Amino acid sequence: MQIASNLSDTSLERLVPDSLDGHDATGQETYELHLARYNFAAQYVTSGPVLDCACGVGYGTAILADAKAAPASVKGVDIDPAAAEYAAQRYAKDKISFHQAHGALLDDPVGFDTIVSLETIEHVPDPVAILTNFERLLRPGGILIGSVPVTPSVDVNPFHLHDFTTASFRKMGKDLGLEELDMLKQNQPFDPFKIVTGKEARLDDMRQNMVQYYLQNPASFLKRCKSTLFDGFNNKYLTMVWKKPA
Repeated sequence: MQIASNLSDTSLERLVPDSLDGHDATGQETYELHLARYNFAAQYVTSGPVLDCACGVGYGTAILADAKAAPASVKGVDIDPAAAEYAAQRYAKDKISFHQAHGALLDDPVGFDTIVSLETIEHVPDPVAILTNFERLLRPGGILIGSVPVTPSVDVNPFHLHDFTTASFRKMGKDLGLEELDMLKQNQPFDPFKIVTGKEARLDDMRQNMVQYYLQNPASFLKRCKSTLFDGFNNKYLTMVWKKPA
Protein backbone atom coordinates (compact mmCIF):
# COMPACT_ATOMS: atom_id res chain seq x y z
CA MET A 1 0.00 0.00 0.00
CA GLN A 2 1.59 3.24 -1.13
CA ILE A 3 0.78 6.30 0.94
CA ALA A 4 2.15 9.76 0.20
CA SER A 5 4.14 10.98 3.18
CA ASN A 6 6.71 13.59 4.12
CA LEU A 7 7.87 11.53 7.10
CA SER A 8 11.62 10.91 7.24
CA ASP A 9 12.82 7.31 6.88
CA THR A 10 16.06 8.07 8.72
CA SER A 11 14.77 9.97 11.73
CA LEU A 12 15.48 8.98 15.31
CA GLU A 13 11.94 9.96 16.14
CA ARG A 14 9.64 8.30 13.62
CA LEU A 15 9.46 4.71 12.43
CA VAL A 16 7.41 3.90 9.34
CA PRO A 17 7.31 0.09 9.10
CA ASP A 18 6.32 0.10 5.41
CA SER A 19 9.47 2.09 4.61
CA LEU A 20 12.00 0.18 6.71
CA ASP A 21 15.14 -0.75 4.79
CA GLY A 22 16.23 -4.35 5.21
CA HIS A 23 19.80 -3.09 5.68
CA ASP A 24 18.80 -0.72 8.48
CA ALA A 25 19.55 -3.05 11.40
CA THR A 26 19.01 -0.39 14.06
CA GLY A 27 15.69 0.65 12.57
CA GLN A 28 14.51 -2.96 12.55
CA GLU A 29 15.71 -3.50 16.13
CA THR A 30 13.94 -0.34 17.27
CA TYR A 31 10.76 -1.41 15.49
CA GLU A 32 10.86 -4.79 17.21
CA LEU A 33 11.27 -3.07 20.59
CA HIS A 34 8.23 -0.93 19.84
CA LEU A 35 6.23 -3.99 18.77
CA ALA A 36 7.19 -5.77 21.99
CA ARG A 37 5.96 -2.78 24.04
CA TYR A 38 2.65 -2.66 22.21
CA ASN A 39 2.12 -6.41 22.47
CA PHE A 40 2.91 -6.19 26.19
CA ALA A 41 0.44 -3.30 26.55
CA ALA A 42 -2.24 -5.19 24.60
CA GLN A 43 -2.35 -7.80 27.37
CA TYR A 44 -3.77 -5.13 29.70
CA VAL A 45 -6.23 -3.52 27.30
CA THR A 46 -9.82 -3.80 28.52
CA SER A 47 -13.06 -3.93 26.58
CA GLY A 48 -13.82 -0.22 27.03
CA PRO A 49 -12.49 2.75 25.04
CA VAL A 50 -8.72 2.93 24.55
CA LEU A 51 -6.46 5.94 23.97
CA ASP A 52 -3.07 5.58 22.27
CA CYS A 53 -1.37 8.93 22.86
CA ALA A 54 1.66 9.76 20.69
CA CYS A 55 0.59 6.96 18.36
CA GLY A 56 3.05 7.86 15.60
CA VAL A 57 2.06 6.32 12.28
CA GLY A 58 -0.48 4.01 13.91
CA TYR A 59 0.90 0.48 13.72
CA GLY A 60 0.80 0.12 17.51
CA THR A 61 -2.74 1.45 17.69
CA ALA A 62 -3.76 -1.36 15.37
CA ILE A 63 -2.16 -3.89 17.73
CA LEU A 64 -4.15 -2.48 20.67
CA ALA A 65 -7.35 -2.72 18.62
CA ASP A 66 -6.68 -6.43 18.04
CA ALA A 67 -6.22 -7.12 21.77
CA LYS A 68 -7.92 -10.20 23.16
CA ALA A 69 -10.28 -8.02 25.21
CA ALA A 70 -11.76 -6.62 21.96
CA PRO A 71 -11.94 -2.95 22.99
CA ALA A 72 -15.03 -1.02 21.96
CA SER A 73 -12.99 1.76 20.35
CA VAL A 74 -9.36 2.77 19.97
CA LYS A 75 -8.40 6.41 19.47
CA GLY A 76 -4.88 7.24 18.30
CA VAL A 77 -3.60 10.80 18.70
CA ASP A 78 -0.30 12.37 17.74
CA ILE A 79 0.95 15.95 17.86
CA ASP A 80 2.47 15.57 14.37
CA PRO A 81 -0.18 16.20 11.69
CA ALA A 82 1.79 14.21 9.10
CA ALA A 83 1.95 11.16 11.37
CA ALA A 84 -1.74 11.39 12.26
CA GLU A 85 -2.67 11.72 8.58
CA TYR A 86 -0.50 8.75 7.61
CA ALA A 87 -2.01 6.66 10.42
CA ALA A 88 -5.54 7.54 9.33
CA GLN A 89 -4.82 6.50 5.74
CA ARG A 90 -2.99 3.33 6.68
CA TYR A 91 -4.70 1.92 9.77
CA ALA A 92 -8.08 3.58 10.40
CA LYS A 93 -11.02 1.17 10.18
CA ASP A 94 -14.17 0.25 12.06
CA LYS A 95 -13.40 1.07 15.70
CA ILE A 96 -9.95 2.68 15.06
CA SER A 97 -9.67 6.44 14.54
CA PHE A 98 -6.78 8.91 14.44
CA HIS A 99 -6.55 12.58 15.34
CA GLN A 100 -3.96 15.33 15.66
CA ALA A 101 -3.79 16.45 19.31
CA HIS A 102 -1.46 17.26 22.21
CA GLY A 103 -1.67 14.75 25.05
CA ALA A 104 -1.34 17.34 27.81
CA LEU A 105 -4.29 19.31 26.40
CA LEU A 106 -6.45 16.39 25.35
CA ASP A 107 -9.98 16.21 26.73
CA ASP A 108 -12.73 13.65 26.37
CA PRO A 109 -16.21 13.76 27.96
CA VAL A 110 -16.42 9.98 28.27
CA GLY A 111 -12.88 9.10 29.31
CA PHE A 112 -10.95 5.90 28.69
CA ASP A 113 -10.63 2.48 30.31
CA THR A 114 -7.09 2.08 28.98
CA ILE A 115 -4.52 4.74 28.10
CA VAL A 116 -1.28 3.79 26.38
CA SER A 117 1.49 6.33 25.83
CA LEU A 118 4.86 4.89 24.85
CA GLU A 119 8.06 6.94 24.57
CA THR A 120 6.14 10.18 25.06
CA ILE A 121 6.83 12.09 28.25
CA GLU A 122 10.55 12.56 27.60
CA HIS A 123 9.46 14.87 24.75
CA VAL A 124 7.18 17.24 26.65
CA PRO A 125 8.20 20.27 28.76
CA ASP A 126 6.15 19.09 31.75
CA PRO A 127 5.98 15.28 32.10
CA VAL A 128 4.00 15.55 35.33
CA ALA A 129 1.30 17.62 33.60
CA ILE A 130 0.74 15.09 30.81
CA LEU A 131 0.65 12.13 33.20
CA THR A 132 -1.76 14.06 35.41
CA ASN A 133 -4.00 14.60 32.41
CA PHE A 134 -3.87 10.90 31.58
CA GLU A 135 -4.90 10.10 35.16
CA ARG A 136 -7.78 12.57 34.85
CA LEU A 137 -8.95 11.02 31.57
CA LEU A 138 -8.74 7.52 32.99
CA ARG A 139 -11.95 6.04 34.35
CA PRO A 140 -11.91 4.56 37.88
CA GLY A 141 -10.24 1.16 37.77
CA GLY A 142 -8.67 2.02 34.40
CA ILE A 143 -5.20 1.08 33.19
CA LEU A 144 -2.36 3.46 32.28
CA ILE A 145 0.63 2.08 30.37
CA GLY A 146 3.65 4.27 29.68
CA SER A 147 7.29 3.84 28.71
CA VAL A 148 10.46 5.94 28.80
CA PRO A 149 14.20 5.49 28.22
CA VAL A 150 15.89 4.87 31.58
CA THR A 151 19.41 5.54 30.34
CA PRO A 152 20.49 9.06 29.29
CA SER A 153 19.10 10.26 25.96
CA VAL A 154 18.88 14.06 26.20
CA ASP A 155 22.55 14.48 25.28
CA VAL A 156 22.15 12.55 22.01
CA ASN A 157 18.57 13.34 21.03
CA PRO A 158 17.65 17.06 20.98
CA PHE A 159 13.95 16.15 20.93
CA HIS A 160 14.26 14.59 24.38
CA LEU A 161 13.84 17.13 27.16
CA HIS A 162 14.18 14.86 30.21
CA ASP A 163 16.19 11.88 31.36
CA PHE A 164 14.56 9.27 33.59
CA THR A 165 15.70 6.40 35.77
CA THR A 166 13.71 3.33 36.74
CA ALA A 167 13.17 4.81 40.21
CA SER A 168 12.12 8.27 39.01
CA PHE A 169 9.59 6.93 36.49
CA ARG A 170 8.02 4.51 38.97
CA LYS A 171 7.73 7.35 41.48
CA MET A 172 5.73 9.44 38.99
CA GLY A 173 2.97 6.83 38.96
CA LYS A 174 3.07 6.46 42.73
CA ASP A 175 2.77 10.22 43.20
CA LEU A 176 -0.46 10.14 41.17
CA GLY A 177 -1.89 7.47 43.46
CA LEU A 178 -1.65 4.73 40.84
CA GLU A 179 -1.08 1.09 41.68
CA GLU A 180 1.78 -0.77 39.96
CA LEU A 181 0.64 -3.91 38.16
CA ASP A 182 3.57 -4.90 35.96
CA MET A 183 6.65 -3.67 34.12
CA LEU A 184 8.65 -4.54 31.01
CA LYS A 185 12.39 -3.87 30.85
CA GLN A 186 14.12 -3.69 27.47
CA ASN A 187 17.72 -3.39 26.39
CA GLN A 188 19.07 -2.13 23.03
CA PRO A 189 22.84 -2.35 22.44
CA PHE A 190 24.39 0.32 20.20
CA ASP A 191 27.71 0.61 18.41
CA PRO A 192 29.43 3.89 19.39
CA PHE A 193 31.87 3.55 16.48
CA LYS A 194 29.04 3.67 13.94
CA ILE A 195 27.62 6.77 15.59
CA VAL A 196 30.94 8.61 15.74
CA THR A 197 31.82 7.74 12.15
CA GLY A 198 28.33 8.53 10.81
CA LYS A 199 27.70 4.95 9.64
CA GLU A 200 24.51 4.61 11.64
CA ALA A 201 21.49 4.99 9.34
CA ARG A 202 19.25 6.93 11.74
CA LEU A 203 21.28 10.04 12.43
CA ASP A 204 19.17 12.75 10.79
CA ASP A 205 18.02 14.13 14.13
CA MET A 206 21.03 13.35 16.29
CA ARG A 207 22.45 16.26 18.26
CA GLN A 208 25.35 17.92 16.48
CA ASN A 209 28.53 19.35 18.09
CA MET A 210 28.48 16.92 21.00
CA VAL A 211 31.77 18.23 22.41
CA GLN A 212 30.36 21.75 22.62
CA TYR A 213 27.16 20.41 24.17
CA TYR A 214 29.08 18.58 26.89
CA LEU A 215 31.21 21.65 27.59
CA GLN A 216 28.03 23.65 28.10
CA ASN A 217 26.29 20.84 30.00
CA PRO A 218 28.92 19.09 32.13
CA ALA A 219 26.24 17.33 34.20
CA SER A 220 25.05 15.54 31.05
CA PHE A 221 28.61 14.43 30.32
CA LEU A 222 28.96 13.00 33.82
CA LYS A 223 25.59 11.28 33.46
CA ARG A 224 26.75 9.73 30.17
CA CYS A 225 30.01 8.56 31.75
CA LYS A 226 28.15 6.98 34.65
CA SER A 227 25.72 5.23 32.32
CA THR A 228 28.53 3.88 30.14
CA LEU A 229 30.32 2.59 33.24
CA PHE A 230 27.29 0.80 34.66
CA ASP A 231 25.19 0.02 31.57
CA GLY A 232 27.83 -0.25 28.85
CA PHE A 233 26.84 0.69 25.31
CA ASN A 234 23.17 -0.03 25.85
CA ASN A 235 19.99 1.99 25.72
CA LYS A 236 17.51 0.76 28.32
CA TYR A 237 13.75 1.26 28.40
CA LEU A 238 11.03 0.70 30.98
CA THR A 239 7.33 0.16 30.34
CA MET A 240 5.06 0.50 33.39
CA VAL A 241 1.50 -0.72 33.88
CA TRP A 242 -0.49 1.22 36.49
CA LYS A 243 -4.09 0.95 37.68
CA LYS A 244 -6.24 3.83 38.84
CA PRO A 245 -8.13 3.05 42.08
CA ALA A 246 -11.78 2.16 41.51
